[in-house]
Amino acid sequence: MNVNEQYQELLDAAFAAMQHAYAPYSRYHVGACVKTKDGTLIPGANIENASFGLTNCAERSAIFAAYSMGYRREDIVAIAIVSDGTKLAAPCGACRQVLVELLQQDTPIVLSNKQEQKITSIAELLPMSFTSEDVL
Repeated sequence: MNVNEQYQELLDAAFAAMQHAYAPYSRYHVGACVKTKDGTLIPGANIENASFGLTNCAERSAIFAAYSMGYRREDIVAIAIVSDGTKLAAPCGACRQVLVELLQQDTPIVLSNKQEQKITSIAELLPMSFTSEDVL
């Protein structure tokens, strides 16, 4: 599936963010970019750490930056997650849990590695998710 033109700028920004990844251990570079309703593009890259549990994924970097700037789930129109891998970089389990908390269920999540592309959502990536509704 080719992503239509409405996501091209977002993908380009995510691939540009990927160039800033700090991945000396895995050498697996990931970039992400959040697009808001006002057109702001907020990039993120994966940042590894020798203590692997302290590594931060690109999509968490981008979504945390968006929230740090005052944006909230209703302000986010899409997020792109890209990699230089041979397979699409789907969010890890921790990122899926963060995204289910901080995105609307139908927010487009655009995945790409330049060879292939897919548009999905957190509802599709994390069915039967654990959310605030489970603890309130």
